[in-house]
Amino acid sequence: MTREPYAQFDTAPIEAGRQVAHLRHLLRIAEEIAGRVPRAAAGDEALDEAARISEAYERSLPVVQRRFDALAEESAGWAAGAVEALLVIARDGAPPHSAAAQLARELDHALRDLARTLR
Repeated sequence: MTREPYAQFDTAPIEAGRQVAHLRHLLRIAEEIAGRVPRAAAGDEALDEAARISEAYERSLPVVQRRFDALAEESAGWAAGAVEALLVIARDGAPPHSAAAQLARELDHALRDLARTLR
């Protein structure tokens, strides 16, 4: 006989907010490499966004949650690799401003797509 746990904690909404926060962090790094003034690093705005995303994720149908998770995972994968490459290039020579600016635009687009997924 299998015993059910006393309480099950669903961490998915927390993870949804954390995924967006991670992508925002990568966006700030790309903006810095591009020579731009990065958007607000943290604070109430970032916490509000994470809370809104988490709440919307929690209210979403499972199919929407899976779509969000897949998009977030895919975006984090290519973005982390791209930021790492840009950091190596910047360390070895002149900062790749235009490539970093393009990455920032792509990340901004990916974040908008993630938010639209939960509407």
